[in-house]
Amino acid sequence: MTAQNPDVGAQPVDDSPLYEGRPKIYPQKVDGAFRRLKWSLLILCLAIYYLLPFVRWDRGGSEPNQAVLVDFTHSRFYFFFIELWPQEVYYFTGLLILASLILFLSNALFGRVWCGYFCPQTVWTDLFYAVERWVEGDRRDRMKLDAAPWSASKAIKYALRHALWILISIGTGGAWILYFGDAPTLMREVFTLQAPLIAYVWIGIFTGTTYYLAGFMREQVCFYMCPWPRIQAALTDTDALNVTYRYDRGEPRMSLKAASRERAVGAPAGDCVDCNLCVNVCPAGVDIRQGSQLGCVQCGLCIDACDTVMKKVGRPTRLIAYDNDDNIQRRLKGEAAIYHLVRPRTILYMLIIVAVAGLMVYQLTHRNSMSLSVLHVRAPMYTLTQDNIRNGYTLRFANKVSLAHKFSLSISGIEGATAKSEDAEVGSNGELDVVVDGDATQEVQLYVTAPRGSLSGAAAPITMTATDLATGEKAVVADHFFGP
Repeated sequence: MTAQNPDVGAQPVDDSPLYEGRPKIYPQKVDGAFRRLKWSLLILCLAIYYLLPFVRWDRGGSEPNQAVLVDFTHSRFYFFFIELWPQEVYYFTGLLILASLILFLSNALFGRVWCGYFCPQTVWTDLFYAVERWVEGDRRDRMKLDAAPWSASKAIKYALRHALWILISIGTGGAWILYFGDAPTLMREVFTLQAPLIAYVWIGIFTGTTYYLAGFMREQVCFYMCPWPRIQAALTDTDALNVTYRYDRGEPRMSLKAASRERAVGAPAGDCVDCNLCVNVCPAGVDIRQGSQLGCVQCGLCIDACDTVMKKVGRPTRLIAYDNDDNIQRRLKGEAAIYHLVRPRTILYMLIIVAVAGLMVYQLTHRNSMSLSVLHVRAPMYTLTQDNIRNGYTLRFANKVSLAHKFSLSISGIEGATAKSEDAEVGSNGELDVVVDGDATQEVQLYVTAPRGSLSGAAAPITMTATDLATGEKAVVADHFFGP
């Protein structure tokens, strides 16, 4: 739309918006191998998410029996037989590294397969689309319903669709909080309005984000919010298999009747009948025939759609398939296609994955069931008497097993030094004994006294060793002994 600007005479002024609004996408229902695979993985992912908090794992004693639990109250993370403490956060770093490497490997093999099958945005959007189709019908029915004037029937369908979306969203938020407390107890408290306020806050946050992202944002999350489409473009190579339109077979595209006429006279005719079904089934509205694009999540639904049409018109299937442009060029030259799934890049990724996973497993199976940390008392740094120097330390013992254990504490590094603590007993060997309850930490105030002549300078290293008298495990920490 244009208007006359009086300051510029008869020059037209373009007052149209700078950016065109994105048209609403109405994905069409499709059946096929990839659609069935997506349904199977969707059910699996949702089942794990919703049911995992209720899986029990007996750890004995007073330990929680929830298999997967983030226990903020006691600063623990439980995953079946694994129990992680705050100072073992490096395991989470290892898991993030491992997840990144697996993502890199999957990208090198099959492109954005994570986006198309496992990403939470994809899973919940698929679920919302299923509800939308069940309530309002398939693509054409939904388009007609949106274009129709308001009526009681339209209002009821809209209300039912949004009500089901909200129920799913509430279930999403409700399941999330179950990972942070005993699931049956927390669920009962939520329904009886006895749960902590923070639980309802997080349910509200996840309800809102699920409802908005899966119900309204959908493909725009992939286009504008998610960084992975841009990152994976820098990680891919020409051997990676992506959902590809095989234009060596499909072009020149034309209607079925036109293609029959061209073939009858020996003229070239592609297998693509330009039905646009591949575009209609795409949840991002991508036309895969225009090549690899940012919005394509490699879900394979266009493959199912195209295969359906090819079977109907009597042409070979897989006009759209997991392939790469190099193979298209080879076929144009009359050469056989070559697939390099095992190549230096994928071998390197697999070796690093095995190394990182192996290191983490080794650390988990060889980690101590106890730990010791030390903090030097700073006020004062040291205390002087006529003959001695005294330093104070705060030791923290951690017992990572469910039973109480006794630890023997010894010091070394300072000649003639003796240790004393009101929080420990003197054992039979003259060393200090500290008893720590199961799955607990205990703070001990330790005072080390040494003769004045034992220091050659203003400070000297001192070592403290805690020995578990039940298992023989040792934890060693080092600090400094200060003097004048």
